[in-house]
Amino acid sequence: MKQNCRKYFAEMLGTFVLVFVAVGVAVFTYTMSAMEYGYGEVNLVATALAFGLVIVAMAYAIGPISGCHINPAVSLGALVIGKLKLKDFAPYVIAQTIGAIAGAALIFAIVKMTGATDYIMGANAYEGLGTTLAASIGIGLIVEIVLTFVFVFTILCVISKSDNARIAGIVIGLTLVLVHLLGISLTGTSVNPARSIGPALFGGTAALQQLWLFIVAPLVGAALAALAFIGLYGRNKESE
Repeated sequence: MKQNCRKYFAEMLGTFVLVFVAVGVAVFTYTMSAMEYGYGEVNLVATALAFGLVIVAMAYAIGPISGCHINPAVSLGALVIGKLKLKDFAPYVIAQTIGAIAGAALIFAIVKMTGATDYIMGANAYEGLGTTLAASIGIGLIVEIVLTFVFVFTILCVISKSDNARIAGIVIGLTLVLVHLLGISLTGTSVNPARSIGPALFGGTAALQQLWLFIVAPLVGAALAALAFIGLYGRNKESE
């Protein structure tokens, strides 16, 4: 029981750091731009790097404890291929969601303390929210499913061999940078339902109305990635 609690706490803490730091970079660069130039603009490269670097840091910090999923989509993929036990799946997802909400709440509190009036909360969108380009549900679904597929498939391949342990965090972090470089302009890039839920709770009605897509699409992409992995490598038997 104690070991399980450590894993769940690690997932909560890791997701908190991911949202606070990486989403925070997007929110605070936008807010600073609005204050300095009169219009808000997210720093795409800085935000993409922030997400990737947080994953690298957390992979080596909490990876030995929980595997550093910090993403329900990753947990689903790991469950399907047999790398995560069924009894751990729901606690992982709950812990990740709590961490994401806490991270977003702290961002929101800091923004409010600055007195900024023009700000975003890093919420994902398939149309009409922030600076995203996706103009329809269809585009949003395609982008998020494909990007999540790429991200989760890479993770499953990397973690399937113990020999990759030393480089896993770097490879996974760089992959997250890549998917963000493409996806930020289109949907804000989710590939992580927990990361989307946290900011959406503080992002207003439109963010909440569009949230469903950023829960469903990453889970679909993760499931497809797991099936592709099984088709190539077979299912892991360790967790059965």
